[in-house]
Amino acid sequence: MKALLTALQEVYGLFVEDGSLAVAILLWIGFAALLFPHLPEGAAAWRAPVFFAGVVLLLLENVWRSARQKR
Repeated sequence: MKALLTALQEVYGLFVEDGSLAVAILLWIGFAALLFPHLPEGAAAWRAPVFFAGVVLLLLENVWRSARQKR
């Protein structure tokens, strides 16, 4: 039971510990939800890669910022 509780705490920490990352991802999701439906038909194939790239960029920025704070 203790191992399950520890695992749940780790998962919780991944998503909630850094509030700025969570807020940035929520804003990116909202922006994509508002913008992507208005893109032209030819751009529909690029929606998923652009969304994924945005999330990756947010994560990389967060890791970079965290690494700079620990120095």
